[in-house]
Amino acid sequence: MSAETDTQAAEAASTSGITPTSLKSTLTEKLDAQHVAIEDISGGCGQAFEATIVSPLFVKKTSLARHRLVNSALKTEIAAIHAWTPKCFTPEEWEKKRAQDG
Repeated sequence: MSAETDTQAAEAASTSGITPTSLKSTLTEKLDAQHVAIEDISGGCGQAFEATIVSPLFVKKTSLARHRLVNSALKTEIAAIHAWTPKCFTPEEWEKKRAQDG
């Protein structure tokens, strides 16, 4: 589902009920996430999101397995939006990344 006008985009966002806050809440609850950052990259229509997710459930899982775990937790939400880009880290990986980024 893609919107042809700004009005249609606003209507899509309001009817889907998907917000960065709702996504964060679901991920925190279902994946025992220690850190979740969600960014609406759609320009405000609420149809494309990028996420950074830190969870101990990702330990010893491949990138594909992590994405499948996230997508399973957000099955209903993902069906209602246009684009979803998760970046998944274990707590240890996240601490290393934060140390490298300064």
